[in-house]
Amino acid sequence: MTFHKGGKMKHTVASYIAKTLEQAGVKRIWGVTGDSLNGLSDSLNRMGTIEWMSTRHEEVAAFAAGAEAQLTGELAVCAGSCGPGNLHLINGLFDCHRNNVPVLAIAAHIPSSEIGSGYFQETHPQELFRECSHYCELVSSPEQIPQVLAIALRKAVLERGVSVIVLPGDVALKPAPEEASPGWYHAPQPVIVPPQDELKKLAQLLRYSDNIALMCGSGCAGAHQELLEFARTLKAPIVHALRGKEHVEYDNPYDVGMTGLIGFSSGYHTMMNADTLILLGTRFPYRAFYPAHAKIIQIDINPGSIGAHCKVDMALVGDVKATLAALLPLLEEKTDRHFLDKALEDYRDARKGLDDLAQPGEKALHPQYLARQISHFAAPDAIFTCDVGTPTVWAARYLEMNGQRRLLGSFNHGSMANAMPQAIGAQASAPGRQVVAMCGDGGFSMLMGDLLSLVQLKLPVKVIVFNNSVLGFVAMEMKAGGYLTDGTDLHDTNYARIAEACGIPGIRVEKASELDDALSRAFSTDGPVVVDVTVAKEELAMPPQIKMEQAKGFSLYMLRAIINGRGDEVIDLAKTNWFR
Repeated sequence: MTFHKGGKMKHTVASYIAKTLEQAGVKRIWGVTGDSLNGLSDSLNRMGTIEWMSTRHEEVAAFAAGAEAQLTGELAVCAGSCGPGNLHLINGLFDCHRNNVPVLAIAAHIPSSEIGSGYFQETHPQELFRECSHYCELVSSPEQIPQVLAIALRKAVLERGVSVIVLPGDVALKPAPEEASPGWYHAPQPVIVPPQDELKKLAQLLRYSDNIALMCGSGCAGAHQELLEFARTLKAPIVHALRGKEHVEYDNPYDVGMTGLIGFSSGYHTMMNADTLILLGTRFPYRAFYPAHAKIIQIDINPGSIGAHCKVDMALVGDVKATLAALLPLLEEKTDRHFLDKALEDYRDARKGLDDLAQPGEKALHPQYLARQISHFAAPDAIFTCDVGTPTVWAARYLEMNGQRRLLGSFNHGSMANAMPQAIGAQASAPGRQVVAMCGDGGFSMLMGDLLSLVQLKLPVKVIVFNNSVLGFVAMEMKAGGYLTDGTDLHDTNYARIAEACGIPGIRVEKASELDDALSRAFSTDGPVVVDVTVAKEELAMPPQIKMEQAKGFSLYMLRAIINGRGDEVIDLAKTNWFR
């Protein structure tokens, strides 16, 4: 809304925000509207250049904004009304912040005169959002908005994370300062390269190092060629973290798979047997999977990542691509391939072992087979999202990356129910590409109401439900700890029928022989589709190395299960995983 005084247009605080976001390139705002957002909604309606993307749950809005920001690299925006409305944003914003993607959240607030009185729906958002943002400020007067908005946008974009503006509904409707003029200058990200003397020091260190392994994460995005040349020069096998998969794995003759809880045995042993380990653009968090006696070198753009999860012997702060480009001319090429060739041989064996598990299954369909077939039928430039838990395991092990495909998930925050909301954001920002959400039945049912958003927003997301009627990864962890899996069973639900009730085609798959036709039909359908696939309940996502405690845990679980009359679970576990 604007006022006119003497023929001159005058902005409200809300319209000032909307106009500034327009100039910053924002195309849509995700959220659930409410009366405390009336000023913003009215301004967007009058402008007609920024689309309000209405979701059924604010958490979905935050996840969608995060996926948009991650996919495009540009600022994305979400909003929530006062009190419970913006509280629902918090979990999704934690995911955005921990994924280092630029998101602005507009948290509407109660009338400014009522703050501190215990008013209806009162909270203190500036405190609640503090931990999941770089910047969070309450706008208590119109005079604040030019500088607060400018700082919030710069913080989100340049520091790659979340900024939050807390805006009382009455302040949003007030006139903006007369001298305030909406504007935005996009300051480019600086390219940081370590000092030359540090690069020379590292080159000298590597000259006298043997059995070098590289561990690569999402910070290697855009550095594929430099990374391969680095590995070739050092004859170093490349292990990748989960977030590095889409950037590192494809067309890579040095790749030996992942390590960690959902990794490959080859990746695990490569890192454990390395004399020198170089971390590139990753803050891999699992201390147990780092070698105890190797020399560790870390290169990362974020100083806060240095030494966060392991002791490092040398560290360089810099952009991975630019740092490798500057380092390569200083290196002496190695000739001994023994360590590399052994790692590659181990990888071939590990890959074959995993591929052998991706069989249809005689009765219950194996989820590994489902993931492999999804990869086979999906488009060459498909965007995949995967729920936390076993869908992430199967995505990590069986989706084939090619440099065009993308893989999004809650890989740092580890929230359930992320896949479909992220797919919503990805599809809106990439309307010409195929988007596939690989959902667990637990995660999918948690925010299932936003199936209706797919219909309302006309987003052709393909939702594949890994329906095993259990919180699979949680159950596996409990078994590994020797506990009975109480509380993990889920009601056997036909999600295809629920989809049909929402106006979305639903396909139910209960036999392996039905799968290929179902995926082919789903991926050739113009609009959204839900493919509900019943998969084996007792499938184990085995880590690359079974520790003695885990072996004892499984034994204790089986003993307890039998004592408690659950011997059928033990039999199913054995049939599903060992008698294949």
